[in-house]
Amino acid sequence: MNCLFLHCRIGFEKECAAEITEKASQMEIYGYSKVQDSSAFVLFFTYESDDALKLIQNLQFQNLVFVRQWFICNGLQDDLPVNDRLTPLMVAAHLMPPVKNLVVETPDTNTGKELLVLGNKFSVPFQKTLEKDRLISLASHWRMHLVFISTQQAFLGISPANNSSPWAMGIPRLRLPKAAPSRATLKLEEAWHHFIPAEKWDEYLAPGMHAVDLGAAPGGWTWQLVQRSIYVQAIDNGPMDAELMDSGLVTHIKADGFIFEPKRPVDWLVCDIVDKPARTSSLISKWFLQGYCRYAVFNLKLPMKQRYLEVNLCRDRILSTLKTKNIHVELNFKQLFHDREEVTGFIFLKNKK
Repeated sequence: MNCLFLHCRIGFEKECAAEITEKASQMEIYGYSKVQDSSAFVLFFTYESDDALKLIQNLQFQNLVFVRQWFICNGLQDDLPVNDRLTPLMVAAHLMPPVKNLVVETPDTNTGKELLVLGNKFSVPFQKTLEKDRLISLASHWRMHLVFISTQQAFLGISPANNSSPWAMGIPRLRLPKAAPSRATLKLEEAWHHFIPAEKWDEYLAPGMHAVDLGAAPGGWTWQLVQRSIYVQAIDNGPMDAELMDSGLVTHIKADGFIFEPKRPVDWLVCDIVDKPARTSSLISKWFLQGYCRYAVFNLKLPMKQRYLEVNLCRDRILSTLKTKNIHVELNFKQLFHDREEVTGFIFLKNKK
């Protein structure tokens, strides 16, 4: 299996291809990408037959920015008979190791969503046949992915369960709470799910902590913090949601988020201000240089071109700035499902808890 299938956000196929090509070359693994605009996926073919396996086992999925989900496969299963898709797909399945479970996916496009009906219907007989042929094993470390891209075309492959997204297509199924002031609230919730292990939430997001929300109005991100019983200074010249202010946990300060400085250090900084990436990066650097916070989640609004390059420039700018003052942090970026033309960053101090 020398093909790597990569789910991504529609319109970001080139960024996804650039990222996997660069990461692979850093591991001295070489290949080429097949990219189709607005397809919401990328295919990366390695020149050596076992290099796709090396990539998916040794390249840390958590550190990829534009890849939502991935798996290795033998390429496209083409011309599947409408009256018997099962037989050719089972032939392909027998070339793979036993798997823990089957995940049915489609590209995240309008066409893909229509194909999900087919995928879900087909998954029942496919699952039963996999079980009958003893290709399902709870002890397996592999997960099987089935992606239909048309009624007669599909990709079938596997991913390591401990080095891939736990969600189908890399998309967490989050519900918008009725009480939340805006849909932006889901960005912060998804960021926590992606960057913070579930067993660490009570440590990283403990009740009684203090946070600053820059660009807070009307309060989507502040709402998430309040649900964790965290005290919030909401910084924005705009109005905050009235019910949120009644919580008793929020102090609304009308000020410019780029100018505001806290009177004392806080645990968390969250920032969803729409501005140039370089300016936001400088803001994040300042907060850690001054010791204003321990953890931060922030968004970078990306330019129309060279978006992968811009993310790397912002990463390097923040890390190099902090390194000059011997401040050690961990910084990761991800284009989340609820992001649009942006990526979300998570940074925290490594020399403190």
